[in-house]
Amino acid sequence: MAEKIEIENVGQPGKTYRVDADKFAAMKVAVLATLPDVAPGMSVSDLIAAVKPRLPEDIFPGGEKAGWWVKAVQLDLEAKQVISRADKPPVRLYKR
Repeated sequence: MAEKIEIENVGQPGKTYRVDADKFAAMKVAVLATLPDVAPGMSVSDLIAAVKPRLPEDIFPGGEKAGWWVKAVQLDLEAKQVISRADKPPVRLYKR
C-alpha cells in the first residue's frame, strides 16, 4: 500500500486530504522547478505541459493524470503560501 500524506486546499481552510506521498512529492518538485519567481507567472495549462517532461516515468507513465496532480500541488502550495496567483484572471501562478 502506498504511503499517504495530508495536503491542504486553499479554497477549503482547515480541511485536509490524504494523497499518495510519492506522486505528490514528485509533482511538487516538478512544479517548483517550473514556476517562475515573478508575477504574473504561468497559466495552469502551460504549467501542466511544462511539468510533464520533468516527471518520473515510473510514477507518471506518459504524464498520466498530471493535470489532477498539478492542481492538488497548486492548492496545497497556495494554502502554505509557497506560491501565489496573479491578481487578474486567468489563473497564473508564480513562486513567492
